[in-house]
Amino acid sequence: MGAQRRRWLVMRRQWRQNGAMPSIQVKDVPEATHAVLRRRAAAAHQSLQEYLRSWLIEEASRPTVDEVLDRAGGRAGGTAPLEEVLEGLHEDRDRR
Repeated sequence: MGAQRRRWLVMRRQWRQNGAMPSIQVKDVPEATHAVLRRRAAAAHQSLQEYLRSWLIEEASRPTVDEVLDRAGGRAGGTAPLEEVLEGLHEDRDRR
């Protein structure tokens, strides 16, 4: 490898480590869990870091139930008492 390429790699590594993107470090992962994740990454033809990064991005892109409920609760619209909702639900089920 040429000297220029080595310098470029060192600069790139420093750039990535100096805040280009946030990073996460997970400690105390059980060995069995680590082995499973390594195998899954290999099966996906990815490094463990690539595999976990894509998994984290996918996971963060899906809202949790609590997040969905919080958003729905903040919307303007009709509200109904729980008793009325349950009564309507029971009536609907009885018709079927």
